[in-house]
Order: sequence, then C-alpha cells, then structure tokens
Amino acid sequence: MKKHNFYAGPSILPQFTIDKVAEAVKDFAGTGLSVMEVSHRSKEFVAVMDEAQTLLKELLSIPSGYHVLFLGGGASTQFTMVPMNLMQNKSAYLNTGSWSTKAIKEAKIYGETVEVASSKDANFNYIPKDYEIPADADYFHITTNNTIYGTEIKSDLDSPVTLVADMSSDIFSREVNVSKYGVIYGGAQKNLAPAGVTFVIVKESLLGNVDRAIPTMLDYRTHIAKESMFNTPPVLPVFAALQTLKWIKDKGGVAAMNKINNEKAGLLYSEIERNKLFVPTVSDEEDRSIMNVCFVMDEQYKDLEADFLSFATSRGMVGIKGHRSVGGFRASLYNALPIESVQELVSTMKEFEANN
Repeated sequence: MKKHNFYAGPSILPQFTIDKVAEAVKDFAGTGLSVMEVSHRSKEFVAVMDEAQTLLKELLSIPSGYHVLFLGGGASTQFTMVPMNLMQNKSAYLNTGSWSTKAIKEAKIYGETVEVASSKDANFNYIPKDYEIPADADYFHITTNNTIYGTEIKSDLDSPVTLVADMSSDIFSREVNVSKYGVIYGGAQKNLAPAGVTFVIVKESLLGNVDRAIPTMLDYRTHIAKESMFNTPPVLPVFAALQTLKWIKDKGGVAAMNKINNEKAGLLYSEIERNKLFVPTVSDEEDRSIMNVCFVMDEQYKDLEADFLSFATSRGMVGIKGHRSVGGFRASLYNALPIESVQELVSTMKEFEANN
C-alpha cells in the first residue's frame, strides 16, 4: 500500500533528494567514499556548500549585503543567537504559538522583551492584528507559520524596525521579499532537508552593534567569515538541502511551489468545510496555514475521532494525528507532498463520512 506522509517534521522529502542522498551515502561525487565520511574540507564537499548557498540565494532572490549560513543547533539555537547578536536595549515579539513563546523566553535573558500581541487567549488559533511595534526596539520577531496550531502569516509585514522571522516550516512555500528582513532562519526538517541543519539568512550590516561579548560559536560573524565552515557542518543534511534546492528550481522555483501549495490547501480546506464530520481549528481563512492544515471532529461526532484515525491509517495516511495541545488531526502539506496524497486524504474523509 502506498503511504501518504503528512508528518509535521521531520517530514516528507522529494524522492529526487532521497535518491541522490542514497547514492552519495554509497559513493559521494565519485570519490569512492560515503558523503558521511568525507572531509568537509575536501574540494568535493566545499563545492556542495558553495552551490547550496548560491542556489538558496537565487531561489529567494536574496539581495547583496546578506549571507546564507548552514549551521547546527536547530531553530531553537537561533532563539538565543538572534537576541545575543541583535539586541542592545529592547526587542519586540509577536506571540503566535509554542515556538514564538520559546523564542520570547530566550530573548528575555538579554534585555527588555516586549510581547506586542498574542493569540494565546484562543489557543493560538488566529494571527493577531492591529498591534503596535515599538519604534525603539532593536528588532521585531515573528514566526511565520505555526505547525502546531495551523496559522500562517502569508505576506511580508511592514515593520518600523528590523524584522526577524522564523520560517522553519514555510520557507520556499511562497516568494519572500528578503530585503524586508534582517534575519530569516529555520530548521530544515520540514521543507528542505533531514533534521540536523539550520539555515540562516542574515544582513551583515546589523552585526557588531551590541556591547556584550558573544561566544565564538554563537556569533554570526564567525560563520560568515568561514562560509559556514568554522567547525564541522552537518555534512549529510547540507548535501540533502542542495538536492532539494535543485528540485525546487527544476519544478519552477518558489512561485511554482506556492501555486501547487495553494491548490493542495484549497482542496483539503474545501473538504473540511463541506464534510459534516469535521471543522477547521482556524476559522479565519486569511490566517489558515497552507503548510499545516489542522481540523477536529464536529462536536456531535467527537466519539468518531479514534475511528477516523484508524480508518485513515488503514488507507495509508501517515502522521495526521493532531498535536496534543490541539487534538484532532493535522495534515502537513509541505512542498514535497504530491497533490495526489491530498486527493487520497479527501477521498478517505468522504468515504468515512458516507460510512457514518
């Protein structure tokens, strides 16, 4: 039976990426060595790092003055690297879920941290509007997509101060005006590569403006100076990231990704709205994520929740159980997920409705 991978992360990768990685695990670039055992200083891997940085810049149309880094530590390490490198006096954060909550906690270590707005009052099922960003903040931080709650900021915000974004789960799903941001970062395990590497896009002119001493490994300038090679990078995930970037380019780039992602999300949300058994957790269509579609059983059919999960699993649906803080179901529709998988999920929902 074909499996349809809706896991929120680590998650589905393009088959192209999987095949290329499998080949390189056995023989990397004709070296006779595995990509897992080759030196990161070898000319073959240096070429991989260079190409990955160049292609990422190309796909996102990154302007001059910005650097692309591939680091370890996950997005969670960026929760502390951002304020450590950028906050002199004050930072501002929009709280839209668990990850922004954790980022706020880390920022408070370094100075005054203002939560400009929060959707915690409704279990983070909407994106706050009509808030004021402090003009004296060193930066304003947002989490563009919230995997747990199914909300997403789908446009580039205007900010009177430096804008910083955690784009772990929606990078490459839509076009981004990078010039509006000072830093964009994210863990790779949702739309780019296996877990183990973190991408950072940082504007160099923002660095070196804080008074505090910054540990060498946590200073962006360290990694810029060494082209992400100050210490041993996550070699295998970086290689995988390059393959995914090639796949995105071959498929028509980020604009093409956005088109098919909107089609996939539209198909699933339409069925959730139509089907009497289900309701979306995010009522405002503007705030609904096209990456992570969250839904629950209608109140009068709550007793069917376990039955539907079992039924969907028997039909090859993998990873659709919702996060424990929301319950219900979550279908992650990342770039690599084919529309056929969404069609199969919709058919499964229709069949379950007919049976009940």
